Amino acid sequence: MAQEIAVKGRRLNLRQRESLVGFLFCLPWLIHFTLLIAGAMIFSFVISLSRTDLLTGWKFIGFQNYSNLFKDFLFWKSLRVTAYYTFLVVPLGIILALSIALLLNSKVVAFLGFWRLIYYLPSVVSGVAVAILWMWVLNPRFGLLNATLISLGVKNPPRWLYSEEWAIPGFVLMGLWGAGGAMLLYLAGLQSIPTHLYEAAEIDGAGSWAKFWRITLPMLTPTIFFNLIMSIIGSFQVFTQVYVMTNGGPNNATLTMVFYLYRLAFLEFKFGYASALAWVLFFIILFFTMLVVRSSAAWVYYEGELRK
Repeated sequence: MAQEIAVKGRRLNLRQRESLVGFLFCLPWLIHFTLLIAGAMIFSFVISLSRTDLLTGWKFIGFQNYSNLFKDFLFWKSLRVTAYYTFLVVPLGIILALSIALLLNSKVVAFLGFWRLIYYLPSVVSGVAVAILWMWVLNPRFGLLNATLISLGVKNPPRWLYSEEWAIPGFVLMGLWGAGGAMLLYLAGLQSIPTHLYEAAEIDGAGSWAKFWRITLPMLTPTIFFNLIMSIIGSFQVFTQVYVMTNGGPNNATLTMVFYLYRLAFLEFKFGYASALAWVLFFIILFFTMLVVRSSAAWVYYEGELRK
């Protein structure tokens, strides 16, 4: 009996040591999360309940910043601009990236490695460099895009970044150019689909469209689900191209929510008001993310999982 208790004691001590080692490995991440994420979020919420520039004064005003925000014309303008950009670039980006992945996964294209590299490269270029490049591409006078449109017979091509109507579509084109990251994930998903499914479908007489609709698309839904969530989060936080290319213009036509937040905090020093805007943006992103997650049970298929 004594030996059994001793063995159990040593086993318990070993488990405790393993737990301690695991905790020590997690400690750097926990410190980072506590100080730089959770701590910063709590501090931001406290600031959102105050009127302060963080330099000269601090006055607690409750939820007045939030009530003022919903009366702010520029807030609603930035929300419309951000939503317009998101609802354009997200579905178009998914369709484009999936189409490229399907093409590069086929056997009809030569030099597949070269084309995969070409399509993926834009996604690893820094945002500022991409913005400067597209400022030249979208230039209405000597830009590459308008020169191409004129050569195709378009007499009055868009002014793109200098036009209130075409500035956001120009950003959408720029966003679609960087679809290589999502394309790579779709390509990995396509190559992980078991080939015996296609073989069985061919035996049953299924054509290309039937195989795509009944096999390829359902098996890709986990990848589509991931890319959809990441695209929504990224598009609602668009900032770099606005900051570098248009500074929110013309006439606030490209005033996204994150750029408006930046303007309030670091140009006008309204840190309390900007923090309130940040929390509203957080809940907007959370709402759309949860909407996609809750709907996933109806359209996302995981192999080996039973439908409820």
